[in-house]
Amino acid sequence: MNPKDFFGELRRRNIFKVAAAYAVVSWLIIQIATATFPFLEIPRWCVRLVIVLLALGFPVAMILAWAYELTPEGIKRTEEVPPEASVKRQTGQRLNTLIIAVLGCAVAFLLYQRFHPDETPAGIPEKSIAVLPFQNFSDDKENAFFADGIQDDILTSLAKIRDLKVISRTSVMPYRGAAKSNLPQIAQALGVVNVLEGSVRRGEGRVVVSVQLIDARSDRHLWAKRYDRPLADSLGLQGELASEIASELRATLSPEEKDRVETKPTENPDAYVLYLKARAYESNPDRLFEDFELAERLYSEAIQHDPSFALAYARLSATLARIYQWFDPTDERKAQIKKNADKALGLKPDLGEGHLALGLYYYWTETNYDKAVEQFRIAAAALPNDSEIGYVSAAIRRRQGKLKENLELLKKSQTVDPGNANVASEIAFTYAFVHDWRQAAQMYDRVVALAPDSANFKINRAYIDLYENGKTDALKATLAEIPVGVDPSGLVTRARWDLAMLERDYAAAERAMASYPLDVFQSDGMPMPKSFFRGCTALARGDTSAAQSQFAMALPAFESAVQQAPSTGHRHANLGVLYSFMGRKEDAIREGRRAVELEPESKDAVLAPWMNGFLAMIYARTGELDSALPLLERGLSSAFPADNTNCSITYNDLRKRWQWDPVRNDPRFQKLIAEH
Repeated sequence: MNPKDFFGELRRRNIFKVAAAYAVVSWLIIQIATATFPFLEIPRWCVRLVIVLLALGFPVAMILAWAYELTPEGIKRTEEVPPEASVKRQTGQRLNTLIIAVLGCAVAFLLYQRFHPDETPAGIPEKSIAVLPFQNFSDDKENAFFADGIQDDILTSLAKIRDLKVISRTSVMPYRGAAKSNLPQIAQALGVVNVLEGSVRRGEGRVVVSVQLIDARSDRHLWAKRYDRPLADSLGLQGELASEIASELRATLSPEEKDRVETKPTENPDAYVLYLKARAYESNPDRLFEDFELAERLYSEAIQHDPSFALAYARLSATLARIYQWFDPTDERKAQIKKNADKALGLKPDLGEGHLALGLYYYWTETNYDKAVEQFRIAAAALPNDSEIGYVSAAIRRRQGKLKENLELLKKSQTVDPGNANVASEIAFTYAFVHDWRQAAQMYDRVVALAPDSANFKINRAYIDLYENGKTDALKATLAEIPVGVDPSGLVTRARWDLAMLERDYAAAERAMASYPLDVFQSDGMPMPKSFFRGCTALARGDTSAAQSQFAMALPAFESAVQQAPSTGHRHANLGVLYSFMGRKEDAIREGRRAVELEPESKDAVLAPWMNGFLAMIYARTGELDSALPLLERGLSSAFPADNTNCSITYNDLRKRWQWDPVRNDPRFQKLIAEH
């Protein structure tokens, strides 16, 4: 047969039209099955079966189209349709054209919905997602940590994909239990298009995880799945889920990202459960000593179950670094930080969390900013959505005195992770550091809104009013609203004591100390015995005998702290202040000067003015006001970190705090106050 005649015959028998219509209808059926089957929990193989059946049906449709024709009189064999039926054929052709046009419009609409679902607010990437806290459906409510851990693991795996914008755990945790009707508002607040919801049920050695991916703009379900597996088989679930979600969002994964996402953190289910428990304590935004201690113990136990658990080594190292920085800067801890970071990277050289831990080691224990920044750069390449890397990098700029760069980096982190209270608190700290109290107050308001359960953040916000206007009303109101029994690390007790001392209500100060059940506060970078605070109260009210008795009890702890961390300026400064309260002038000045030597401004622009403030107080308390005044003058005219219990050099600190009472009536001191 002549090819021209053959194609003409195909057109006469409507083969092309039937093929086009079959393809369009098949595509529509596949799209409907792909979108609805997972949501209805129909097994995934059913989608594949639909595709196979439609493919097998195509040649059958072509054979039927060749052999038969639809006419107004019904279905007839093509050979039975006479040529004079051309008018009728034309009518049928017009009908076919209409059908194809309608199908074409449907396809165009689906394509538009698929690739342009809704208007995306300016600045929000299409490939953006927030993983909301998972619901715990386990009979044992103690397994809530497990649901949080699964959520955190999925989030962390997604965050390793550079093509996605992923909101941090800190940002999403405030939305636990949020109503589904609020998803559009939540997505807008977090700056994302997509939201992942889920639930976890754990029991009898099995884990059931149900998840659904939602386009929050229209509340349209994009994808859903249910996993029911033995606990041991669930350890790689977060990587599998992350890959499927990334595929649904059309995110491009490099081979390295794919490997990082899909690699199981451990093969040991017991180690995995301990790791998830530890993460819950490590990520508490209040940064409490007792939480870090629990996290340290749980990570160590996880490593005992699986000595090749690289991620647990990295998290342990980072936890130890935080303990070192904020509570216990000893050589023993310093060695442990480095050992665990090296172990993590030895097991997995490209582990982003390992490079982050090593960066914290260089930053906090060696003050080697160049090496720290390099490690953070490597970590950021592996963890492109990790906001912590951004704000610790910004903190280094602040310690280098580069405050403009510090704020720029922090605000960039805030744009990426708008619901992260830790990022917002770092911005607030910088504003307080430069005595911009209005900006600090506004940012702390945001911090409190992001972490409404944090007593620590509420107290910090109240102190800004004290620094700005010298009034204690906000602090008093804030402390009155904190429920009895809420006292993380004694922070509330310390604030109540400080408020009483500001108001010279020494009986209230004694009651505050008496209410705390422990003998030592873990704060100020060292253990602080209650006897020190009781001594301060007695000294301020003029009971020298009682004060010296309490100070004598506190002294061994202060001296031991210096012996354990002799290169830490803060501990020398605290010891110097105690010596000044005890009347040991030479010892006090020696320790104060040593603190300043250990923390020069060239090394640390944050701690240096603080150490100078301690030395100024020591001079004032030991009768050397002429030496104190230049330090005070400099402190009042430059940046200084706000601290609510020790030596904050602000105008209202000098006016209000009891520590300056011995020089309050000195004309030189009064002149300084008047000038500022």
